Order: sequence, then structure tokens, then C-alpha cells
Amino acid sequence: MTSSRILNVLEKSHVSPPPATVSDGVLPLTHFDFWWLTQPPIHYLFFYDLPITQTHFIQTIIPNLKHSLSITLQHFFPFAGKLIVFPTSTKRPEIRYVEDDYVEVTFAECNLDFNKLTGNHPRDCESFYNLIPLLGEAEKTSDSTNIRLFSVQVTLYPNSGISIGMTNHHCLGDASTRFNSLNAWTSITRFGTDESFLANGTLPCYDRVAKNVKLEESYLKFANVESFKEYEPPKLSGPSDKVRGTFILPRTTLTQFKNLVSIEQPTLVYVSSFTVACAYIWSCLASTREGDELELFGFAIDCRARLKPPLPSAYFGNCVGWCAATEKTTRLTGKDGFVNAAKLIGENLHKTLTDKNGVVKEIESFGDLFADGLPRTMIGVAGTPKLKFYEMDFGWGKPTKIETISIDYNGSISMNACKEKSEDLEIGVCLPSAVMEHFVGIFDNGLKEYI
Repeated sequence: MTSSRILNVLEKSHVSPPPATVSDGVLPLTHFDFWWLTQPPIHYLFFYDLPITQTHFIQTIIPNLKHSLSITLQHFFPFAGKLIVFPTSTKRPEIRYVEDDYVEVTFAECNLDFNKLTGNHPRDCESFYNLIPLLGEAEKTSDSTNIRLFSVQVTLYPNSGISIGMTNHHCLGDASTRFNSLNAWTSITRFGTDESFLANGTLPCYDRVAKNVKLEESYLKFANVESFKEYEPPKLSGPSDKVRGTFILPRTTLTQFKNLVSIEQPTLVYVSSFTVACAYIWSCLASTREGDELELFGFAIDCRARLKPPLPSAYFGNCVGWCAATEKTTRLTGKDGFVNAAKLIGENLHKTLTDKNGVVKEIESFGDLFADGLPRTMIGVAGTPKLKFYEMDFGWGKPTKIETISIDYNGSISMNACKEKSEDLEIGVCLPSAVMEHFVGIFDNGLKEYI
């Protein structure tokens, strides 16, 4: 029992692939993975409107989810494995799976208000920390540090719904890898077997990308693998005065934003819904701050199709590059600040996507952004509207709400295509409660004044 007043743990299970279906093996990591060695894990929550009793949950939901996850792990075995980090940069980190490795799955019952948790209004961040699983303590041996990569928590809100919380070490894979594995798990849960998934889904590709020794050395130095004897996976905990809010930018508003930017910046080549959404949120956040410090806004770009030669869309692991823009706070505020933010993001994105050397050049030069020191404020984007996470149906319909809890670590925002209209964008923001109140006012006023 984690907290008797909030969470009652009903069962803890170790779920492995079916016996004799997966051989012991090692999946080498690449420079795309090394960057994430010391970064916080990814926590994400899927809420489903499912008014069932505890009896139904125990007798039906729990065995079905364990069975389907086991079959899923047969195809996505690294989720059950461990990250192995050696205390020397001469021996590269790797993902290793051996027979009887498992994913820890917690089943629990919660007395929090399901409808309140799934709202868009500002909600206490601390409330969500009971619903996400931990990766557990790292195992230390004489020659390596071994870290579990994935864990699950399924929580019942009696007669209201359930949530499925998932945590993965970022070395396991990026959003595309998570999407593909979830697509398999939901399909297998719906149909009871993997036949439909094998007929219509995409099996992961475990081939590794070409080595980039320069980046490997740079990222391993950044991660300081020699110090991994002391490593423990970061975890979120309270008390906290932060709240999380969800903000919707409909397609009509995004179109109006694009028109405004095109009028104000007629030579700007790249003006997309993603560009103006990022610019608007960046400008609103900057308007909550005092001073005039350098700020950075960055986001990941899937490199699979942009490498030479390109990789399959089902490539398993991390394969993202970076695009980032920097600017002083005062040049990001108000209507002019929004347009300036859109110009900076649009120009950098266009340059990254059209450079003849491809996105890899941007990866190699990413460190140049910090030549004069780290900006005091750095905002990232977790997720991508290109991946339709709201289509993840375990047989109970689409998720009622998705929350990316890991944005609480570093002040990033989350972005998804909306549930009902995929051309609308859903943005998650985590801020101290007083700052959130200020942000909400700025966000709402901007929608009235700019368009």
C-alpha cells in the first residue's frame, strides 16, 4: 500500500514474454540513445472511461492485460530487459534481455476523483504521482549498473474508470517506439491474440544505425558513465505547489495564427500549425516571467526517414534530432513577441529540414547553442501530434484523457493531436499555481487580441 488514503495496491505482478519465445540477447545502443542515459524517465498516463466494479477489474481486466502484455513482450522484448552501463567509456552501454526478465505491473484502486483528474483545468501535479510506476532501484554489480527500462501501473477508480500509467527509461526508445509498442499491446488486448497485429501492425526493426564515433564519445562524456555506480532513476514526489493544465488550440485558431504570421512575416517559408502553436505557448510563458534572460525553445525531429540511407519507420530505439531557437524574454512577449517566436521557430525548422547534410548536421552542432553557457530557461516539447496516441483502444474506446507527467521534471510542455479532432492541438503545461493563474489570463487574452 503506497498511501492508504489514496492508493490501495491490489496486486504486483512480474510479466514476461511467454516461455521459450524470446532468446537471450543484447541490443546495442547508438549515439541517439546515449544522449538520454542520465535524463529523467518518461511518465505517461492514459485515462479510460470505464465504470466497472472492483470485482470485474480483478476477475477480467487484470488477467486480460497481463496476458496481452506478455504476448506483446514477445515482439518488443527490450521492454522487459535492462539497461547495462559499464563504469568505463571503452565498453558501450547496452540493453540486455535474459530469460525470466520481466516488466513489473502494479494493479491498484484509487479514491481520487476521476472526472477531476481528467479535466483541462489546473490540477495539482502531486495528485498524479500516485498513478505512475517507478522503475525501481538500479542493481549494482562489480562491473556494471543494471537499470530496469519499463514499468506499468493500472489503477481503478470504482464505477468511474481506469488509468494506465507507464514509465520508461528514455534509452529504451522515443515517442515512435512507444507508439508502435502501444499499438501492438492495444490490438492484442482487443482481440486476445497477436494475429490481427501480425496481419496489420508493424513488427519492430532491431537493426542498428551506422555508428557516429564523434557523437558517441561526446554523449558518453556528457553522461559521465564512470559515475554510474551512484546512479538511481529520478522520480517525482511531493509536496509541490505545481499544477498542470491542458490548453486546446482548435484548427480554426491555428489557421488564424498562421495567417497573422504570414502577413507580419511574408518572407517566412515555413508556417505550420505546429510552428504557431509552439510560438504561442512560448510567448505566453515568456510573458509570465520578469527580467530579460536568454530563453531556449526546442523540440525533437524524427530522423528515421531523414538519414542516408533512411531507416524503417518501425526502427526500435531513439532516432531523433533537435531543432531549437533562442531569444531574449522581452522579445517574446505580446503580439510582436508571438510573431517573432514563430519566425525563429519556423526559420530554424525549415533550415533543419532542408539542409543538404540532413538533420544529422544539426545533431552534431547542437552543442554550439550552449557555447556561451546554458540559457536560464529551456522549454522542450514532449510528444508529437503526428502520432495519434488518442487512437490507443484496449477495447474500452478511445482514451478520455492523456497526460505526460514527465514534463514536471524540467518545465517542458506536452503536445498531442486532440481526441475528437486530430487537427486540433492539445497542449499540457506544468507551472507553479500562481504562475499558472497568470499564464491562463495571458493565454485567453491573446486569443481575443491577436485574431
